[in-house]
Amino acid sequence: MNKPVLDIRDLSVSYNTPRGPLRALRNVSMKIPDKKIVGIVGESGCGKSTLISAIIRLMAPNATVGTGEILFKDKNLLDRTTTEMRNLLGVDISMVFQDPMQTHNPVLTVGKQMVDIQYRDSLPKADKRKRAAEMLSKVGIPDADARLNQYPFEFSGGMRQRIAIAMALMAKPSLLIADEPTTALDATLEVQVIKRLRELQEEVGCAILFISHHLGVIAELCDEVVVMYAGEVIEQGSVRDVFHDPAHPYTRALLDCDPGHIKEKTRNLPTIPGEIPDLVDVADGCIFQARCTHVHGACANRPNLQPVNVAHNVACHLNQTEGAV
Repeated sequence: MNKPVLDIRDLSVSYNTPRGPLRALRNVSMKIPDKKIVGIVGESGCGKSTLISAIIRLMAPNATVGTGEILFKDKNLLDRTTTEMRNLLGVDISMVFQDPMQTHNPVLTVGKQMVDIQYRDSLPKADKRKRAAEMLSKVGIPDADARLNQYPFEFSGGMRQRIAIAMALMAKPSLLIADEPTTALDATLEVQVIKRLRELQEEVGCAILFISHHLGVIAELCDEVVVMYAGEVIEQGSVRDVFHDPAHPYTRALLDCDPGHIKEKTRNLPTIPGEIPDLVDVADGCIFQARCTHVHGACANRPNLQPVNVAHNVACHLNQTEGAV
């Protein structure tokens, strides 16, 4: 495995609420290897957004980091000052947000915005504009020079998301965080954006942390996948291992809910019975036991991540007692 660009160790984050601390992340650990794409998948409420907020240090006022470290190039981001984080973001760490329609300033041309974000570089404005046009061409925007003079509303949603990717990669960051960048796109545009993102990742040579609900996108784009549930990492490994041989009942249930796995015509889409547990009052033991069809006595104790093989880990007692499901 490549040396990790980002190494998250035992991270716990909670939100102060009238009912008490809501434990959004509990002892989360994962690594993002250099020049690899790691996907995070899970239901809404699993902690994906909280994890991103902690990495870029843009957490809600009522959020508190309890334990853990977020090591970026071996230095803990949680110890960085506001100025140090400001100098990192947009240069070493870039981000593509979920909604392309809200990403850009509507009253400034795309060209001005792409030139303005290069304020740290002491290049002439003409060179910055040339670089911006080159990046637009790389993400598949035709007639890039002329389109720099247009406003965001003159582009489609797919084009605006590609522009956001171009802006995020202009500084050639070491880490790109992509927060569900294809959710607002139709299927055709989604395929185009995924393909373009993979090509640019190989060209720039950065690592990508890719957040998505879409299992097909994760399988197509990512090298490794982390499955999260209710604030915990319950399985992680290579895409091939996790998708072809899931070792956790929740991962298998997620895959069974994918419409692509439906073999026969049906009026009802498959779902996972039950609800995500209350994270203010977290029960002891396995966090998934209330919804699991394989629950047994050992589930009263919280399982730790254990190896299924060299590159595949799972937090499930079945892996230790009965073998993977």
